[in-house]
Amino acid sequence: MTDLLAAYDAHLRTASEVLGATSVDRIGPLWAARYEGGRLFVTYAELDDPAARVAQIAALIAADESIVQAEWKTRTHDHAPGLEDALTRAGFAAEGVESVMLGDAGTLVDVPAPEGVTVRQMTTPADIRAALDMQDEVFGGTPYAERLLPEILERQARGEGVEVWAAEVDGRIVSVGRIDPIPGTAFAGIWGGATLANYRGRGIYRALTAARARSAISRGVRWIHSDSTEFSRPILERAGLVKVTETVPWTWERSA
Repeated sequence: MTDLLAAYDAHLRTASEVLGATSVDRIGPLWAARYEGGRLFVTYAELDDPAARVAQIAALIAADESIVQAEWKTRTHDHAPGLEDALTRAGFAAEGVESVMLGDAGTLVDVPAPEGVTVRQMTTPADIRAALDMQDEVFGGTPYAERLLPEILERQARGEGVEVWAAEVDGRIVSVGRIDPIPGTAFAGIWGGATLANYRGRGIYRALTAARARSAISRGVRWIHSDSTEFSRPILERAGLVKVTETVPWTWERSA
């Protein structure tokens, strides 16, 4: 697992995390990426002075009212004493813990779709929007389809390899997920996995993951990674992926 964690740190942080950003500011070791809709995403490979760096981001947010949401991405294996306290003082709140899963894409591919289930890539804007709407239905909370759709379409128009896949039963979308090859590497991320509650436990998500992995392999990908909830982590573990660390998004929203 040590080698996998080293590969994660070397290839899957900083620049690879801010694909699709409208702009990226470098603030010391921090990568502060801006996205449409006033969103700010903060990440880094190493952190030299957590309290001071959080204060810099807090000052950036205070000075720029166009920033309405922010996320600071932490990893449990980082050495960053005092970071959580600093984020709390700056008004950030911790979201749920996610498992960072990493492994050979080839371990995922040999899973056929269950009888009556069709798995396909969503290629039209209408189909992609329908898949993202179903994802919002599963996750609840803040809807993301409206902001994700133009971001995905713009990235596809630039020739980036992000794909949206869905599983359907009788024409109804019941499971969705994205695959996102990282340029210049042999890695791809699988994101946004969501399955309607009544369709879980049937092997549908495994088949959807297999289809995404096969597509990625056809484009030269060898390794798959995912920030997984407790719904998807056991599925990926059974397929051979390994938990290398945990990540916690800390989020902030501007008060109305």
